[in-house]
Amino acid sequence: MLGTVFDIKELAIHDGPGTRITVFLKGCPLRCLWCHNPEGLDAAPQLAVKQTLCVGCGTCAVPCSHPECQPYGRCLHACPNGCLSVKGERIDSDTLATRLRANADVLALLGGGITVSGGEPLMQADFVCELAEKLSGIHLALQTSGHASAETYRRVIGHFDYIMQDVKLADPQLHRRYTGVDNTRILENIRILRQSGKPFLFRVPLIPGITDTEENLRAISRIVEDAPVELLKYNPFAGAKYNTVGLTYPLPELRNRDEDFTKYFQNATIA
Repeated sequence: MLGTVFDIKELAIHDGPGTRITVFLKGCPLRCLWCHNPEGLDAAPQLAVKQTLCVGCGTCAVPCSHPECQPYGRCLHACPNGCLSVKGERIDSDTLATRLRANADVLALLGGGITVSGGEPLMQADFVCELAEKLSGIHLALQTSGHASAETYRRVIGHFDYIMQDVKLADPQLHRRYTGVDNTRILENIRILRQSGKPFLFRVPLIPGITDTEENLRAISRIVEDAPVELLKYNPFAGAKYNTVGLTYPLPELRNRDEDFTKYFQNATIA
């Protein structure tokens, strides 16, 4: 089965227990205004252009015969400054599993494993399940927004040892305003996660003035109760990659607020 991957990060230390390899899958049903991985939103491979390096020489526009260049109307290899790349690789589960298994012994020694993230991995549920089966024996973690049908959510988390579940906004209207979808499915799947018996972690992004408000954090605290929570500081450099994939970052002026946000939760840490 084929999947679409846009990055593989080795020696990751913030994506689950121990030291891990994190696989980032393309495609996401949400459009969070603060998204840190805009190259993961579109489900298909896409051209990325480093605009700051482009001098407008036009070299890439000269027709070429490279098969990999034809979908993009430019020669990916011609740019003298290396401005062009493709975000997203179509890869079969056997090939990816073999690549990941090559580091299994080292990951085990470091108390880690493999994490599947995105984008939103539930959008490639069949591929994720098949990949997980081929990685049997390795500790597997899943990072997810939880926006999928209950059937898909239950099926996918069944293949994983540890779940990192996002909780962004408690209010459904605000959730739709800032992420493009309401949180009905997410809240339903959080109930499924609680009943699954799986070890899990809730992850809450602290977006200044949006998710880090007292009202929202108190409401989220009622959802998560005494479960472990990881509060994620806003990354002020989140917008740096947007123009490479033809997008404009909508929140350029945000800055982290100096406040102890752990006070709203029974069991929280800040990453």
